[in-house]
Amino acid sequence: MDVRSKSNVVVTGRSDGPVVLLAHGFGCDQNLWRLVVPALAERFQVVLFDHVGAGKSDSTAWSPERYASLDAYAEDILDICEELDLRDVVLVGHSVSAMIAVLAVNRAPRRFGKLVLLTPSPRYVDDGDYRGGFSRADIDELLESLESNYLGWSATMAPVIMGNPERPELGGELKDSFCRMDPAIARVFARATFLSDNRADLAEVDVPTLVIQTARDAIAPQEVGRFVHAQIPVSELMTLDATGHCPQLSAPEATAEAIATFARPR
Repeated sequence: MDVRSKSNVVVTGRSDGPVVLLAHGFGCDQNLWRLVVPALAERFQVVLFDHVGAGKSDSTAWSPERYASLDAYAEDILDICEELDLRDVVLVGHSVSAMIAVLAVNRAPRRFGKLVLLTPSPRYVDDGDYRGGFSRADIDELLESLESNYLGWSATMAPVIMGNPERPELGGELKDSFCRMDPAIARVFARATFLSDNRADLAEVDVPTLVIQTARDAIAPQEVGRFVHAQIPVSELMTLDATGHCPQLSAPEATAEAIATFARPR
């Protein structure tokens, strides 16, 4: 299957610029990067794509067996890099795609020059002294709600994930994005997302990494960002003065500037 059509790959920006590859999170597609792309495209070659089962990807390539874990999504990123012969890539992963990006970098570190983890969480479930932000009962309830009434779950959770209640249009956009996803695909991806534990993978990252968190995030609290930063040997931690789990929508200028400043050659 053609990699470009499978993942709806779009290339924009400067053809002679450093490569920034943007990976979107659960229930989203590449459209959620649209507010940061113009600023990045002025200085970089920007590569966007949709995870299989999302956006305009080829959903016939999706299967519940293959995409039951995050590993398949990481393999897809590596396929895109190989197809486009991308090297020294700055890989930006949002939310669950932060860990997908970690897996991709660990498998093929020579492809990547830098890594940006935007509101990452290596494990959503609390575990001993580790605080992921949710109990196992919380996650079980979340998944049960998603599986029994996906549209209702989307309407309830999107504003919580987005934050910014004074800007309801942002939560509405995320809800609409969730609702465009096939519920059967969303159920499998949700389990892969919220039940994953990638804490051990962080220490293997050996490329310069920027961890970006927001000041107020109901999904990935600041303790998580500090944990990720502490586990990755060569990393920086930045806290945006922003609210919510999707700063590329709620604070696009600051998000774009953070990515661009870190991604530029030094």
